[in-house]
Amino acid sequence: MKKSILLIGLAALIASCSDDDRNNDTDNQHLVSPSMAVSISNTNGRQSPFTGILTIMPCDANSSIYYGNYVKGKLSPFYGYYRVKDGSFHDNSINREISLPIGTYNMIYWGTPQYQTPIYAHSAIKEAAHSIGGDMSKQSLGLFRISADTIYYPVFDLVYATQPVNIGSESLSGSLKRVVAGIKVVLKDKDNAVLSSSIDSVSVRITNIYSELNYYTGKPQGTPRTIAFPLIRSNDGTQMSNSTVMLFPSAGKPEFQLAIILKNGNVKSFRQALSSPLDALSLIHI
Repeated sequence: MKKSILLIGLAALIASCSDDDRNNDTDNQHLVSPSMAVSISNTNGRQSPFTGILTIMPCDANSSIYYGNYVKGKLSPFYGYYRVKDGSFHDNSINREISLPIGTYNMIYWGTPQYQTPIYAHSAIKEAAHSIGGDMSKQSLGLFRISADTIYYPVFDLVYATQPVNIGSESLSGSLKRVVAGIKVVLKDKDNAVLSSSIDSVSVRITNIYSELNYYTGKPQGTPRTIAFPLIRSNDGTQMSNSTVMLFPSAGKPEFQLAIILKNGNVKSFRQALSSPLDALSLIHI
């Protein structure tokens, strides 16, 4: 936890740190790196301290226009990047702290929580562009297409918030909420017996998943796409399943599609519409 403000004459401070000041170079005496107290909303609605990776984008006050961040005394497009434990700084060796003139800013928070249960390891996402003066409401996080196919990878477990902060008198205190859904699939024999050795592989597809999350609002948008992932056979051979897969919310009810590929090349398919849309915070088991 740290807050570093070097006092200078009040008149000079006010003159140099107005909200409209966007000098590329500034005296380090004018910059503040605020402390942090970040929380996350749990599925039960309660707040708990956040642990994980957190990025913070300072925007102009009451705006989605990206202000930038001072790195080594120079205004840059490099946003704040933190490893967080129990709501505050952790492992400062990899952190790139927010460093700004005193004033009011609108902060955009995006993070990936530390996993409490295994999460699918082969997720991918298209990042947003960050340019000083750019409108972050025109940016998005997007699905990443599997090469030479029309299907897409699952995404990371993502949490988000926007919150104004007065740099110089307040901590970074975003209240994060999850903006993705989760799905876990388990394939078993009806008698819990060992699955047939004729099965070579099993793949799952989930249709009607939004292709983007708006960077400023965290809301789903874009053209609905299909997400694909494999099931893995257990050590005892009695089931095939996946670690929890994270998805953007769906545009209406998605369809669950299962393909069982046999060693002789034949494919057995099953499909069924889910009973409800996949919303942010949804976690379903099939």
